[in-house]
Amino acid sequence: MTTTITTQEEQNNLSKLKQLDEQTQQETPIDQTAKMQAINVNVWFGKKQILKSINLTVKPNTVTAIIGPSGCGKSTFLRCFNRMHELAPNAKITGKILLDHKDIYERQIDPVQIRRRIGMVFQKPNPFPTMSIYDNVAAGLKLTGTKKDKHLDDIVKRSLEQATLWDEVKDDLKKSGTSISGGQQQRLCIARAIALQPEVILMDEPCSALDPIATAKIEKLVIELKQDYTVIIVTHNMQQAARISDYTAFMYLGELIEFGKTRQIFENPKNKLTENYITGVFG
Repeated sequence: MTTTITTQEEQNNLSKLKQLDEQTQQETPIDQTAKMQAINVNVWFGKKQILKSINLTVKPNTVTAIIGPSGCGKSTFLRCFNRMHELAPNAKITGKILLDHKDIYERQIDPVQIRRRIGMVFQKPNPFPTMSIYDNVAAGLKLTGTKKDKHLDDIVKRSLEQATLWDEVKDDLKKSGTSISGGQQQRLCIARAIALQPEVILMDEPCSALDPIATAKIEKLVIELKQDYTVIIVTHNMQQAARISDYTAFMYLGELIEFGKTRQIFENPKNKLTENYITGVFG
């Protein structure tokens, strides 16, 4: 998919890139075992290219961590997986993002439906401040037509249980979603995402604003979530990536430098740049 561009020069350059993309996509086979797959993904904001020819396969029911220094394109790449980057002005993308082997950028695909299948948890906890804990979890369900009945109550309870928050808030469901601690608010946001029964959960540095105790609870939760979901997490904390992920992608200056099983990436990186980042030479 390529969005509208403004000048003839940009049109010509993007046309050339699209031809190269199509050639690369023909050379890059679709992985039939993948839940999601990025094929030769390039992203621009205006004239600035943020991501450069990224190829990545995400297996079902795994945790994939994306690491790299600030400004390397981690969050932009993550948002490509559910078309959130399109909300930014002047965003352009070429290449493919596949969900169950189908390109989510095809013209007939509704991005709202994609974002329901692929949930998002942001860096800073963002419960709706005017809503109760219960209504925060139920918000997406009500928008999609689920009425307040026992069925809705069951989904809210199950979602809070999966987010390991039910026992802490079951007697306070009418209280504001912002009345609980930061760590609890982040788990509330995870419960809100789970309530819509997505297939994939994206997490953009979900622990960066939390204390060590809250961080440990979120990490434990992420490991448990992969039993039912596929998780892709951006983290600035390499130790966190090592603790919770099955696969790790290292990005630098908009490029995917190395990708593989987490243990291999941290214990025996193939690229010197990866080794330098992991050992603290830069970053």
